[in-house]
Amino acid sequence: MHEHAGWLRSARLALCRFTPADLEFLHGLYADPAVARFLGGVKSRGECESMLHERVLAYYDEHPGLGVWLTCARDSGAAVGLHLLNHIRGEAHIQVGYVLATPYWGHGYATEMSRALLHYGFTARQLQQITAITHLDNSASQRVLQKCGLQRRGERVLAHPSYGGQPLAWFELEAAEWARNAPPLHVEMRIEHA
Repeated sequence: MHEHAGWLRSARLALCRFTPADLEFLHGLYADPAVARFLGGVKSRGECESMLHERVLAYYDEHPGLGVWLTCARDSGAAVGLHLLNHIRGEAHIQVGYVLATPYWGHGYATEMSRALLHYGFTARQLQQITAITHLDNSASQRVLQKCGLQRRGERVLAHPSYGGQPLAWFELEAAEWARNAPPLHVEMRIEHA
């Protein structure tokens, strides 16, 4: 695990900033056809390197407190995927999201850390709304978002070319609604390392 043992920690997971040394993990994640199925397809090492530098590492400085983070298991330090709280590309909306390596599907990790990120977003960042998008056929991710309290609000076609011009399932959660309905959650935050 990275040097700070996670800036945001839930019961079983911790988020750390990506570093250039994480390129091989990121490429392995996006080279898996099962993982990439609803993410625009398998990405080459070069595409992952561009994504890491442009969409992940540079974003930390451009938007402090938001980003894409490496998700690690607290007990072993193993990288299990990524979670994000960042701008939808080309939009002002802040989204929550996740990508997990296939061995870690079905363990509740996407839900657990997404709930922690919602807590962080609404409390520490004082966001008024958090959104999410999924491929229309990605029913598993849609169930995770609904378990986290986000509500499906139809479909959207986003202008940024990375979304392929296809309709996406659109989800929203307002801060006031989250505050009324959020389940009790133990979250440790060291936001200076976000």
